[in-house]
Amino acid sequence: MKRIAESTVRRLSMYLRYLEDLDTRGQQTASSDELAHLCGTTPAQVRKDLSFFGSFGKRGLGYPVHELTAHLREILGLEREWKVIIVGAGKIGAALANYRGFRQRGFTIVGVYDNDPNKVGQPWGEAIVRPMDELARDVAREDASIAVLAIPSEDAQAVVDLVVNAGVRAILNFAPAQITVPPHVSLKSVNMAMELEGLSFALTNGTDLSQGAA
Repeated sequence: MKRIAESTVRRLSMYLRYLEDLDTRGQQTASSDELAHLCGTTPAQVRKDLSFFGSFGKRGLGYPVHELTAHLREILGLEREWKVIIVGAGKIGAALANYRGFRQRGFTIVGVYDNDPNKVGQPWGEAIVRPMDELARDVAREDASIAVLAIPSEDAQAVVDLVVNAGVRAILNFAPAQITVPPHVSLKSVNMAMELEGLSFALTNGTDLSQGAA
């Protein structure tokens, strides 16, 4: 498997969103200059990012919007359904369970889990909160590939071990904790404090963090 930088994948997602908008408006082609301007990067970076996955477009003519949109959806794995479980029926878990954009992008929430007996059995988005001891069985039955963790930091590693042993192959972690996973499992951690610190840095130093990300 080729190694692609996370920053590149983020830009591919940005390109896709703008291309989908252009496609909806009936625009036939888009140049690397146009995509760069919309996404806050450079034309050279756009061309470099796309070159990892093949040859798209023609010099002087730009990229065919509809065709490139389809290619990016395929590259990002959005041509299939991904089944997702959420562990943690707190405020973050509730916001995630109710976010309609997941289903629009092919991510289906198939289960929400918590160890609080007062939450088990309660409706949570389109799901019902289930007890943790049903998680492994449900993951196997639903063939869930992705787990989202919205739990206290002290519980994070134990829950990671549980979902990995159940067969989950990718984890999005909102818990402010250092956790480890086996090599075959993809892990992405979202640290809210670090994200806010990045914004405070930008405000303090007059820096636009969206520009020129490598």
